Amino acid sequence: MDLAALRSFLVLAQAGTVTRAAEELGLTQPAVSNQLARLEGELAQRLFDRTPQGMQLTAAGELLRGYVEEALGRLADGRAAVAELAGLESGSLRVGGGATATTYLLPALLGSYHARYPEIRLFVREEGSQAVTEAVATGELDLGIVTLPVRSPAHPPLVVEPWVNDELVLIAPRRSRLAKQHAFAWPDLEAEPLVLFQAGSSVRSLIDRRLAAAGIAVQIVMELRSIESIKQMVRQGIGAAFVSRFALERRARALPCRERPLNRQLALVYRQDRSLSPAAEAFLELLRREAPALPA
Repeated sequence: MDLAALRSFLVLAQAGTVTRAAEELGLTQPAVSNQLARLEGELAQRLFDRTPQGMQLTAAGELLRGYVEEALGRLADGRAAVAELAGLESGSLRVGGGATATTYLLPALLGSYHARYPEIRLFVREEGSQAVTEAVATGELDLGIVTLPVRSPAHPPLVVEPWVNDELVLIAPRRSRLAKQHAFAWPDLEAEPLVLFQAGSSVRSLIDRRLAAAGIAVQIVMELRSIESIKQMVRQGIGAAFVSRFALERRARALPCRERPLNRQLALVYRQDRSLSPAAEAFLELLRREAPALPA
């Protein structure tokens, strides 16, 4: 049905005459009459009786009036909701990332975002890079922060946008022989107790590749997901560990790799075949504009 004809029908039902309805609608009288004729023809029902007192709704017209009022009211609500969404007065943002991103990089950015758009509902999931990538692909998450490389599905296609460079550094117990050094070489870790991220994670895979390339055997005493748990184990003297520079407290002592920095690239992932919601688009722009710099 023609929305303009339905609106004219309601105005005519309230105004009572074609002349007054035309004036209220800003149309000519023939235009209003033609809209009504088309609507009655489509429904095969007379909607008004033409009387000396004006246009009176028939039983069919009375019945239709309630449905049209509800439908146009719902349409107005829908338009208002879309306008709110576009104006970031409603909606949701679903973001995923690894431990470094969710613990050290995202909180300040989400705080800034929430201060500006307090009505947006926030959801953050901490998972490994591959799981985050898959959640973005299935639509469970709007955006992800991952460590490259990741296996990106061909369908649906994802955008993988480099975001922040990170460096993994070694932290060692205070009484460890490593604590006296300013940097480490891979042979220094021979038979050294290490507290590492769980096997299969992107960071762990990066560390394992470098250990294998150095041809050394280490003693892995713990595998943990939480960066803060790893740091606590180092403080207790359990073993040395690799963490992001972003995870270090100010003035914390850390050992970079003497031979070649242990760097990784963090990237943003989102679907290429779908438009981001206004909430997600605004957060993506914030991530681009305020990308954290690697601490010195």
